[in-house]
Amino acid sequence: MGSKNKLKRFVENESFVNMIQPSREEVLERFPYKGKWNTVFKNDHSIILELGCGKGEYTLALARKYPEINFIGIDIKGARMWRGAKTALEEGLNNVLFLRTQIELLDLCFDNEEVSEIWITFPDPQIKYKRTKHRLINENFLRKYQKILTKEGLIHLKTDSEFLHGYLLGFLHSGKHEVLYAHHDIYNSSSPPEIVKSIQTFYEKQFLKQNKPITYVKFKMNF
Repeated sequence: MGSKNKLKRFVENESFVNMIQPSREEVLERFPYKGKWNTVFKNDHSIILELGCGKGEYTLALARKYPEINFIGIDIKGARMWRGAKTALEEGLNNVLFLRTQIELLDLCFDNEEVSEIWITFPDPQIKYKRTKHRLINENFLRKYQKILTKEGLIHLKTDSEFLHGYLLGFLHSGKHEVLYAHHDIYNSSSPPEIVKSIQTFYEKQFLKQNKPITYVKFKMNF
């Protein structure tokens, strides 16, 4: 994407009522919507997050399927999020918002037990050991997720990375965490949750064309 197109999208993002873009300083000092997301959505419906949402394909698909639930796509790349926010406005999806911020600040943007589920779809696996701290499913991030999740809150990881799938399962089994479903190839499984197969992102379709297995884990944290 050319720099002019990116700049155009950044400007347009500023006008979107469904796009929230706080500065890092604003989040660190006191994010105004923490614990008050019901006032933004103007209802008390459950909140589900998609982390690293990119263009928001999964966020939008979930929002269309479950209009009685609120969805927030979170990413730092505004030029990509532009597409999701614009589509949501064009379709009149009032149960969708996009939050542009670093995922490491998640627990400063949401209050304790304010979120019911978290989806992590096709994140960068950060395979190199020195990149461990950047994996969205390392212990530090998982503790942040548990903090904002309700007591029965769920986390979903869907990825083409066998490494990431195995890394997560190893971590979960080494602790007292609860694995509710796991499969290393959901399209060759007879019993994956319907929602896992019925929504496919652009990249997921590309992986399937390459015959790459898609893995999925649904779990609960018990730190």
